[in-house]
Amino acid sequence: MRSNKGRDTKPELALRRAVHALGLRYRVSCRPLKAVRRTADLVFTRAKIAVFMDGCFWHGCPEHHTVAVTNAGFWAEKVRRTRERDAETDRLLGSEGWLVIRVWEHEDPVRAAGRVAEAVTLRRELSSHSSHHRP
Repeated sequence: MRSNKGRDTKPELALRRAVHALGLRYRVSCRPLKAVRRTADLVFTRAKIAVFMDGCFWHGCPEHHTVAVTNAGFWAEKVRRTRERDAETDRLLGSEGWLVIRVWEHEDPVRAAGRVAEAVTLRRELSSHSSHHRP
């Protein structure tokens, strides 16, 4: 299991390239909330959007998750805990006004980048409208 990388995986790099190609700039592998030990893969600080690239095996993808043959119970429990942690992360960030976007590693990076760009654009528009007070 040592060969599993925590960051800069091929799907993550493909997503970053696709998002960058759309003209968006972001922070890589940073904590949206300093007090919470959760690291997002892409972070848009002003728009308060955290993007997580979830691996199909580790996060229990409904389409591609495979059951481990060796130590099946151990791995099933590990995936269950990972999913619980993901849900907790979504709640913690959401309660602080963050939007969490989860992308499965099997998703087309260009389409996923489009989802991210749409959310960032919408958030930026909403914040610019709310910061301009009308008489």
